[in-house]
Amino acid sequence: MNYIEILRKNGLLREINEPIDIDLQIAHAAYIEVKKEDSKALLFTNVTDKNGKKYPPVLANIFGSKRAVELLFGVSPQNVADEISSLLKPKKPKNLSEKFDFLSYLFKMRKIFTKKLKNRGECQEIAYFDNAVNLNDLPVLKTWERDGGAFVTMGHVYTQSLDGELVNVGMYRLQVYGKNRLGMHWQIHKDGANFFNEYKKAGRKMPVAVGIGGDPLYIWCGQAPLPKGVFELLLYGFIRKSPAKLVKCLTNDIWVPHDCDYVIEGFVDTAKFELEGPFGDHTGFYTPIEPFPVMDVSAITCKKEPIFHATVVGKPPLEDKYFGWATERIFLPLLQTTVPELIDYNMPENGVFHNLILAKIKALYPAHAKQAMHAFWGVGQMSFVKHAIFVDENAPELENFDEFSSLVLNRFGERSLLISEGVCDQLDHASPNSCYGGKLGIDATADYSQDEAILKLSDDELLKKFKGVASEIYELKQYKLDTKSPICVVKFNKNRLVGEIFKDLLALKEHFKILIFVDSTARLNNAYMLIWRVTNNIDALRDVYIKSERFCVDASIKDERDGYTREWPMATDCTREVVDELIKKGIVKDDPELFERYEIFG
Repeated sequence: MNYIEILRKNGLLREINEPIDIDLQIAHAAYIEVKKEDSKALLFTNVTDKNGKKYPPVLANIFGSKRAVELLFGVSPQNVADEISSLLKPKKPKNLSEKFDFLSYLFKMRKIFTKKLKNRGECQEIAYFDNAVNLNDLPVLKTWERDGGAFVTMGHVYTQSLDGELVNVGMYRLQVYGKNRLGMHWQIHKDGANFFNEYKKAGRKMPVAVGIGGDPLYIWCGQAPLPKGVFELLLYGFIRKSPAKLVKCLTNDIWVPHDCDYVIEGFVDTAKFELEGPFGDHTGFYTPIEPFPVMDVSAITCKKEPIFHATVVGKPPLEDKYFGWATERIFLPLLQTTVPELIDYNMPENGVFHNLILAKIKALYPAHAKQAMHAFWGVGQMSFVKHAIFVDENAPELENFDEFSSLVLNRFGERSLLISEGVCDQLDHASPNSCYGGKLGIDATADYSQDEAILKLSDDELLKKFKGVASEIYELKQYKLDTKSPICVVKFNKNRLVGEIFKDLLALKEHFKILIFVDSTARLNNAYMLIWRVTNNIDALRDVYIKSERFCVDASIKDERDGYTREWPMATDCTREVVDELIKKGIVKDDPELFERYEIFG
């Protein structure tokens, strides 16, 4: 498919011909663009570096809107979900005509399976081997000022099990260490890491291939939460109604899509690790420097006129907002096989998806919602979710956040809470342990609130009273004062632990219900970014305090005083000088309101 022309004809592509640097400039331009209401894909045609070296074109934000997703899929994600639902719950044909229709459909389903081609593919029109391999000739971007280097961010990474029976494609970031070495950041829960362990145990090098570009659907399939052992490109065939056509790599036994713009081939030495990072990731924070496997590149192949694909991650909203929307819709029927009473779910982008899920169920009995929470936390990538809020079938639409939150706060009480422990995303920084920590569930399918009325005060009045008890507090803002459980967000100087301050504030409990403590970097008037900050910064087992139907959440930066021994990360902020230069070039619009709304500069 000519996806660039499709986007161009639909007014969803902006071509930038001004010179632009792979070091920060392209990434910053894409980062700001996708936050706009009318965001477009950006095709950079005049790509350079600080030394004046010229590179092939770079394409960013290809999935930068819901409309773009539908066009690139060739079908609405909801239609894909409906088809999956009909397959999971097939209806018996009533007559001969329906039987023929069903058989015809089954015959078409043969096209979901990948097809291996005998000849070279478009992705192998040009090939570089041995000393001719040079990753530095690719326009690999450096996104953030404190990143450890340049990273491939939109590669679809192909691996296979030791016996060759299982094949996987995943989306992992890849740090460029040199002309022929890449850092492989596959997390311990991923299939690529599981295959790696097989090769390591056998004492063998692991073949790997990285595709860049080609049909955009490859990259979405690479991050799709399919069951373990299911090759993600089967989903490609299901959506396209045409098989993914694969060609064999030239230096290893991995098969890759024939139409990739680039393919990076090589082997991972399972005995070799190297420090990787830091990297400003999709959480909006830098992940730490840690050892990861290294890929030795044996070949780079490409089309005659390749385009390098990149995505930018950091503070929301970004391109993953639209990735996540498609994933939500398409995988709802599969989640309903685990929780049959599930009606709908939503993973807000400012909860960075795995940090917050909203769900609506048909609650049939007491504690049904809490049972469903455990089910979610036990299935696939849903197990990474840290915070879950469940409502009943009569609740407002999940996307109507104002009405939804009012309902939850009017039903909120101690009995509505479920605090548990389980695995979490390896990128999560709040938990005291890497890869596992606290989880919080809120059951709002029934009213667990108490009838006790809160004596509500203005922000200024409440701040004065709070200061009289806890001098560390210097600013606050209340939200949802029209509900039974208003939220009071508090800024403070961290001279004492939040638990100690909360204990003192209980003397004023008639004036509040829920307290959330944040650090000095938070903007109290920015509810969107407060949700991002709070869901990122808390571990429910450590940071939630409950006493006498009063609730306190510590979303501040943690240190040794909190029993936190890891390094607390910095947030991803744009470099102002880089944005100023992009404004001068006319690539980025000077938009202080947008910059403030999404905390572009911190």
